[in-house]
Amino acid sequence: MGAGHAHKLYRHGHSPVHGLPPHTKLAAVFAFVVVVVSTPREAMWAFGLYAVLLGAVAYVARVPAAFLLRRLLIEVPFVAFAVLMPFVAEGERVDVLGLSLSVNGLWGAWNVLAKGTLGVAASVLLAATTELRELLLGLQRLKLPPLLVQIASFMIRYGDVITDEMRRMRIARESRGFEASGVKHWGVLAKSAGALFIRSYERGERVHLAMVSRGYAGSMPVIDEVTASRAQWSYALALPCAALLVCLLGWSL
Repeated sequence: MGAGHAHKLYRHGHSPVHGLPPHTKLAAVFAFVVVVVSTPREAMWAFGLYAVLLGAVAYVARVPAAFLLRRLLIEVPFVAFAVLMPFVAEGERVDVLGLSLSVNGLWGAWNVLAKGTLGVAASVLLAATTELRELLLGLQRLKLPPLLVQIASFMIRYGDVITDEMRRMRIARESRGFEASGVKHWGVLAKSAGALFIRSYERGERVHLAMVSRGYAGSMPVIDEVTASRAQWSYALALPCAALLVCLLGWSL
């Protein structure tokens, strides 16, 4: 169950956040994101407090700000979408620096940026303090459908294998003088993609037969039973509980 290597988002450490059971962190991040999404967009100060809460978690987890900011670049497509919203949305218009922008679009852009950034930051902190294998154990502990957990496990385990297969195929093409430089080479790349799919499918069949021959009956054996004490649950849920107080205050004002 799980992968035998650390992912690129993980940052090795021995902080109190690293030491929490994975299912408590998964539950805390999920609850935090739900609270953030439920916060009215007009309560701009609330999102600032959420950022402070995440900053406190990052400080306790000893995750540097530079590490966190680099990983936040994954949301650049959402930022581009948010930037376009004030220009394309309909409704009341307002002039900003000589540009006619939609009021609803501006609020929508702020909503996407604020909530999206906080959600991505919380997810990055989770990934930075939890190994992939522990995440899978946490999902299993939270009673996620076993089939989904197994699919995620195999995807993680064999993702690097397929990537390495792609690298070898690229080297083989380049060693024969091939260089993709235009549309006329798309056929070769399409054939390579087809060959990669067939190899991956055949590998999956071999792996399945090997598992069946070793007694696989539809579920993976659980080697490590992950448990959490009441104190650990309280420690993990401190973040969403504090966020919930901010959210309730935002709705009341």
